[in-house]
Amino acid sequence: MANWSDPRSTAGSAAALAGTRDTAVDAGLRSYMLSVYNYMASGILLTGVVALAFANSPYMSVLFNQVGRPTGLGWVVMLAPLGLVMALSFGINKMQESTAKTLFWVYAALMGLSLSTVFIVYTGASIATTFFSTAAAFAGLSLFGYTTKRDLSAFGTFLIMGVVGLIVASVINMFVQSSGLQVIISFVGVLLFAGLTAYDTQKIKSMYYQVQGSEMIGKTVIMGALTLYLDFINMFMFLLRFMGDRR
Repeated sequence: MANWSDPRSTAGSAAALAGTRDTAVDAGLRSYMLSVYNYMASGILLTGVVALAFANSPYMSVLFNQVGRPTGLGWVVMLAPLGLVMALSFGINKMQESTAKTLFWVYAALMGLSLSTVFIVYTGASIATTFFSTAAAFAGLSLFGYTTKRDLSAFGTFLIMGVVGLIVASVINMFVQSSGLQVIISFVGVLLFAGLTAYDTQKIKSMYYQVQGSEMIGKTVIMGALTLYLDFINMFMFLLRFMGDRR
């Protein structure tokens, strides 16, 4: 029989308890990250299905003309996802988890409508090649962000500032229509969202330790999935401008 006053038995019990807790945390973290990736992948699948179905439907002309430029209603559909992202980002603490999930699926579907033009502009083979290339790069970068011991938070401000600069440059290029600037924007865009994929994965992982056991964990899964979804879609679109063969 173990002696309760024996420090060796006490230390052994403490170590066993710590080991049990570590195992529970690891299992919970794996389940949490798996949920994030499942929602993200499901959102991308929904976007792709909607984009392909709408591109081959007779209603395509309602939102886009023959060269892929949006109509008045098309602009509404293209800007609507931005409103949903803002609603989720600023209102996630107040809304129900079911509401957050619904908004996520609506967002993914609207993005499918917005991205349906890629099937008009680019060949199906080049879209597929770019998609699988993006998926392979995303998997590697996200795995790095999940497993690395290096703190990537120092890169966060730099990457976000880079995205803001990228948006400004894209708006400017809408007016100047410079092909050279477009190439630079696409190249920088791929690099920025590649970095954000690793950074956001580590950030989402660290969020688990703050929300585990609370009612916020379900909402955090949705926000994490949305963040990685955006990283994937943006990296895909910028990469498509390099690898895509136009019709």
